[in-house]
Amino acid sequence: MAQVYDRVALVGLGLIASSMFWAIKRAGLAGEVTGYARSAQTRATARQIGLCDRVCETAAEAVTGADLVVLCVPVGAMGPVAAEIGPALKPGATVSDVGSVKKAVIEAVAPHLPDNVHFVPAHPLAGTEHSGPQSGFAELFDNRWCLIVPVEGSNRDAVARIEALWQGMGAQTDEMDAEHHDLVLAVTSHAPHLIAYTMVGVADDLRRVTDSEVIKYSAAGFRDFTRIAASDPTMWRDVFLNNKEATLEILGRFTEELFALQRAIRTGDGDHLFEYFTRTRAIRRGIIEAGQDTDAPDFGRVKKG
Repeated sequence: MAQVYDRVALVGLGLIASSMFWAIKRAGLAGEVTGYARSAQTRATARQIGLCDRVCETAAEAVTGADLVVLCVPVGAMGPVAAEIGPALKPGATVSDVGSVKKAVIEAVAPHLPDNVHFVPAHPLAGTEHSGPQSGFAELFDNRWCLIVPVEGSNRDAVARIEALWQGMGAQTDEMDAEHHDLVLAVTSHAPHLIAYTMVGVADDLRRVTDSEVIKYSAAGFRDFTRIAASDPTMWRDVFLNNKEATLEILGRFTEELFALQRAIRTGDGDHLFEYFTRTRAIRRGIIEAGQDTDAPDFGRVKKG
């Protein structure tokens, strides 16, 4: 695929940024990729594994001269990082992000960007329970969705280039406004993660079931919960604090559904349970038919050796 940007800067070098670098290099989408991470250890690891063409000692150094800057830090850190890099941004550059919350990110980042810089938020719907620079791999975005969330007055050429980059990295793209994005993600990602953390916490609280028994006898359902609950605590703390309204709305609906199922179990209402499970199974089958899951272990997320 043709090169989309001369220079891309990745601020934050975890799973998503690492995967972006390998995917960009795989397709030849940028002439140079610079990177920065707050942790000196992370920067050292990135250099050791060849992550980024140049790993910089400051965020400002990394973004200097970049045509595209992607903020790959936890949602709660987006605003301070934007303030730090704002004065160093090249006129005409595009700033984007990969955060799973959009309304709060836009409110935190936009005030710190110069008027001559384009802001095009984005969110790749891809990930694993692993984190850190060594966890990335080029195939992470293949056949996954990346939601582009233009702000009011976004430059359409800048939006088109972001879409071309993500498509070049293997993703499908769609556009969505910030408020709708946050509600959708509360359903498809945020609430499920909170429920997973809760279920694992419940298992830990059941003192009559020892830790060894939970691990030894874990069935597929609990294994799926524990995989999700192994995700980065900092990232998910920031997600819930910055998308609280949509998440609380979905959790309220979830609680209502759960109470209805509790009542059906208590009263022996097998018809209700059967109809409910039939309807929800059809939704699950729709996810598979849409190409958003496969029979491959971990949806092919395991890094190839």
